[in-house]
Amino acid sequence: MGKKCSVCLWVLALLLSCLFGESAYAASTTIAKHIGNSNPIIDHHLGADPAALTYNGRVYIYMSSDDYEYNSDGTIKDNSFANLNRVFVISSADMVNWTDHGAIPVAGANGANGGRGIAKWAGASWAPSIAVKKINGKDKFFLYFANSGGGIGVLTADSPIGPWTDPIGKALVTPSTPGMSGVVWLFDPAVFVDDDGTGYLYAGGGVPGGSNPTQGQWANPKTARVMKLGPDMTSVVGSAATIDAPFMFEDSGMHKHNGKYYYSYCINFGGMHPADKPPGEIGYMTSSSPMGPFTYRGHFLKNPGAFFGGGGNNHHAVFNFKNEWYVVYHTQTVSSALFGAGKGYRSPHINKLVHNADGSIQEVAANYAGVTQLSNLNPYNRVEAETFAWNGRILTEKSSAPGGPVNNQHITSIHNGDWIAVGNADFGAGGARTFKANVASTVGGKIEVRLDSANGKLAGTLNVPSTGGAQTWREIETAVSGVTGVHKVFFVFTGTGTGNLFNFDYWQFTQR
Repeated sequence: MGKKCSVCLWVLALLLSCLFGESAYAASTTIAKHIGNSNPIIDHHLGADPAALTYNGRVYIYMSSDDYEYNSDGTIKDNSFANLNRVFVISSADMVNWTDHGAIPVAGANGANGGRGIAKWAGASWAPSIAVKKINGKDKFFLYFANSGGGIGVLTADSPIGPWTDPIGKALVTPSTPGMSGVVWLFDPAVFVDDDGTGYLYAGGGVPGGSNPTQGQWANPKTARVMKLGPDMTSVVGSAATIDAPFMFEDSGMHKHNGKYYYSYCINFGGMHPADKPPGEIGYMTSSSPMGPFTYRGHFLKNPGAFFGGGGNNHHAVFNFKNEWYVVYHTQTVSSALFGAGKGYRSPHINKLVHNADGSIQEVAANYAGVTQLSNLNPYNRVEAETFAWNGRILTEKSSAPGGPVNNQHITSIHNGDWIAVGNADFGAGGARTFKANVASTVGGKIEVRLDSANGKLAGTLNVPSTGGAQTWREIETAVSGVTGVHKVFFVFTGTGTGNLFNFDYWQFTQR
C-alpha cells in the first residue's frame, strides 16, 4: 500500500510540474561562476596569465592553457605547467556573456599539439600577449608568447581569432638578443603599440643569485627589459633597455593613460620588503616614454589569495574597453571549487581599475561579483551556443558545423539537467515567436527555453531528434510564448541515458 501511494504522489508531482512549467529534473549546479556574478569569467575550463585585446566592439582574452594533470589513479596532480602549449581565446561584447574560441595550437616542437603546432621550434607557449597594428592598410594581429623561460616567439593572423602562422620560424627574442644579458627568466611578454604605431615589447623576470639571493638582488634584480619592435612587429630594433623595477619577479604589463606610460609587474616574494612593495602584489611605475626611465609609484592589485584564498602567483593585464579601465588577472577559484584546493590551476577574473587625478592607481577591489553587463544581448541575431554567462556542467569542443567562426566550437558533454545561460537578452515589447537551434545527435533530447533561472518560466521546448551523427548538423525550430522584455535566458537540456545527449552549435529567436 505504501509503495502504491509513493507512485501516486510521484505521478501527481510530475503532472503538477508539467502544469506549472516546472521540470522533473534536478538542474546541474554551477562550479564557481554563480548566477548573477561575473567572476570567474569562465569556469567550464581553465585559463592562466591572461592578456586582453579590444577590437571592433569586443574584448578578447588570451590565456595560457592551464589544463588538469592526473596521477595514474585519477587524482589531480599539482600543476607542473606541462600542458601550457596552447593559447585559449575567449571574447565578449558585454563583459558577461563570453564566446569560447577554443585553443590556438602554438607549440609545435617534437610533435606537440598532435603535430598541429604552429611554431615548430617551440616546446611551450606561456603567458601570451596580443596587439593589432595596421600594416599596408590592413589590420594585422600579433600574438607573442614565451617558450617556457627561454625566449619569446610571435604568431600573426588577419583576425583576432586566426588562423595563425609563424612569420619568422624561430624565436623573436633569445638570451643572445642585444640587451638581454642578465635576464633570469626570459618570459612573460607584454606588447604595446603607441599612438604613432610604434611597437614595444616588455619581458623578463626572476631574481639573480640562484638559490640564495642577497637582499640587494631581491630589491633590485634588474631582470625586466623593454625593446623597440620594427615596423613589421616581428623584428627587434637596437638593444633592449633595463627597467629597474624594484623587487621585480615576473608578469610585465604596459598601458598608457593621459599621456603617461604605466609599467606594471608582479613583486617578488623574498627578502625584506618595505611597506610600499608588498610581496606577490602588482606594483607599477610611470614614465613619459615607453622606453623609460620609470619611477615606482605603488601597487594596485593584492595577491589573489587575499581575496579568494589559495595564493599562488599573480598575473595581470590592464585594458580599456568602452571608455572604462579594467584589470584581468588569474586565481585558483575554479580548481578550488572542484577539488577543495587550487593545486596551482588558474582561472581568469576581471574587475574595474581606477586612475586617480594625480595619475596614481586605486587598489582594485577583486571579488566574485565582477563587472556589470555593459549592453543587452540581441537574441534575434545568430548566437553561438558557446557564448554564455553561466553554465551547469557542460563542455566545449572543436566543431565541424558549417557557417561558424574560425575554429568554431560547440557545446557538448550534455546530460539531463545540464544547462547554459546568457545574461540580459532584450526581446523587445513585441517578443519572440520562435526559437531555433543547430544540433547534432545520435541520441536526442530536449532544450527547454526558460526565463531568469534554470527552473524559471518555461517559454518553449525544442525536441532534438537523432540527426544521424555527432557531427551531422540539423536546424530545428519550435514556437515560444511569453518572451518579452529583458531576461536572462536559460537553455536547459533534458533526456535519458548516461552519454552525451546531443551537441549544440548555435541558436536564434525570431520576432513576432
